[in-house]
Amino acid sequence: MKECISREEALALLLAYNKERFHIQHALTVEGVMKWYANDLENGEDAGFWSLCGLLHDIDFELWPEEHCIKAPELLREGGVSEEMIHAICSHAWGNPGVTAEPEAQMEKVLFAADELTGLIGAAALMRPSKSTSDLEVSSLKKKFKDKKFAAGCSRDVIRQGAEMLSWELDTLFSKTILAMRSCEDSVRLELAKLCGEGND
Repeated sequence: MKECISREEALALLLAYNKERFHIQHALTVEGVMKWYANDLENGEDAGFWSLCGLLHDIDFELWPEEHCIKAPELLREGGVSEEMIHAICSHAWGNPGVTAEPEAQMEKVLFAADELTGLIGAAALMRPSKSTSDLEVSSLKKKFKDKKFAAGCSRDVIRQGAEMLSWELDTLFSKTILAMRSCEDSVRLELAKLCGEGND
């Protein structure tokens, strides 16, 4: 797994099609989560590839939500992204109409499982006084997961399916992804503030 473009080039490509703060934050978060997972799962030599897939995974979602991961290959190829990385990115939307890329490699299965979960964890963290994942526990996340009305846009079925792909218990996926989000929470906040022209509060 080789990085075909630099991180700077990938970020510029993302920002060409994503202007909303929420989507940029999600991209940066999944980038950091995937980097953490690469190292945790002893794939540190491929951490750059894993993290760039996380950064670019929703490149088409803001402008073309109905063509998610159908429009993406065109945008990614124009940006110099390899076919290997395009498959890895698009496989996270496997099951969506028109998406044929299926998660096969461990990295692809992690992206499939963790993408939806980062949204649920982020929403759960915002409910805490700290507004942070720093004190979020698995037990609290499990309660939010069972409440179908909470962060209803985060598919529980996809999260379960991702855990099954990895042959992990849900608790394992929850625990690891909380740790992954803790690892990048501060850096995401700082970069997001810089990209969006915000003060650091």
